[in-house]
Amino acid sequence: VQLQASGGGLVQPGGSLRLTCAASGNIDRLYDMGWYRQAPGKQRELVGTVTSGSNTDYADSVKGRFTISRDNAKNTVYLQMNSLKVEDTAVYYCNAFARRPGDYLSRAYWGQGTQVTVSS
Repeated sequence: VQLQASGGGLVQPGGSLRLTCAASGNIDRLYDMGWYRQAPGKQRELVGTVTSGSNTDYADSVKGRFTISRDNAKNTVYLQMNSLKVEDTAVYYCNAFARRPGDYLSRAYWGQGTQVTVSS
């Protein structure tokens, strides 16, 4: 199972970006998908998650500004980021729990990360 993230870049404070992460490979079923981020010198932290039924949960720091959604037909998760702040600068990683055909249990998979820089 591979996760390919895209959409990062440089944006001014108050701006918007949309991240996309597509899962591919030998997938029997995708469960929860989500986004994490890691700023320089800090631990990786959860940004938000979305279940296969599109129920979402967010870190307090991004509530009201970020929106996670998914397209189950495309095995893709999105992160719409609005009203970006300098402190949102980080490498953003997508995450998915997936079960491969023949596996009994699901496991976590990670994308390669995409840089988001918020700066004037």
